[in-house]
Amino acid sequence: MALRPVQVNIKALDASAVGRFWAEALGWSAYSPGVTTYVGPVGGLVWPDPVAVGIDVVPVPEPGTSTKNRVHLDLATNSADHQAELAARLQDLGATPVDVGQGTVPWTVLADPEGNVFCVLEPRETYRDTGPIAAVVVDCADPRAMARFWGEATDWTQHEVTDDHAVLRSAEGVGPYLEFLRTPGVKTAPDRVHLDLLPYPGDDKAAEVARLRALGATDLDLGQGDVPWTCLADPEGHDFCVLAPS
Repeated sequence: MALRPVQVNIKALDASAVGRFWAEALGWSAYSPGVTTYVGPVGGLVWPDPVAVGIDVVPVPEPGTSTKNRVHLDLATNSADHQAELAARLQDLGATPVDVGQGTVPWTVLADPEGNVFCVLEPRETYRDTGPIAAVVVDCADPRAMARFWGEATDWTQHEVTDDHAVLRSAEGVGPYLEFLRTPGVKTAPDRVHLDLLPYPGDDKAAEVARLRALGATDLDLGQGDVPWTCLADPEGHDFCVLAPS
């Protein structure tokens, strides 16, 4: 048994506007089948997408804080010109440059219209085939421990594990990477961005949730009430959800 990461969940005051931003940023489409806005590759709503990890923007009544999210997206580019053009286009769409203490780096750090930080990377060979999202990046204290937990929680394969950096990717070698970066500090605000996982067809969601608890996940009450998904936190307190198979 294993779970697959299927979407990055972003909380927003204006889910439609943030969804439109990310759709235009990634060259994807925004769909609003209900209260949330799903952002995925052009061509009609295919969920879960067989290759991409989509974005689901969920409306919430509370604004974000100035605290940097512990999860962010890195966007891929294929040339220096592409990086410059993409960064400029994103700012035209409403993104703003931000200083998170990055100093002089080859990537560009921006925030979406509600302050969620993301990076536009310089071209890197590693990300040549990921699609527009190069990586979902998670700040953590212990990348090795996170690689163990998430490697067992999902069916993704470990590509690199060090004291400072751990990398996982779909065993099929498609879509974005999941990266854990050693970062000082502890959780001081509710997670505004998190991963949603989905069981494979025929697998039992309750059994998967029990397996995650045995691996070190804990139950999380976000005021969600009676919903078909299960909210959990990994061993370092990162929120995530296990969705119910459709």
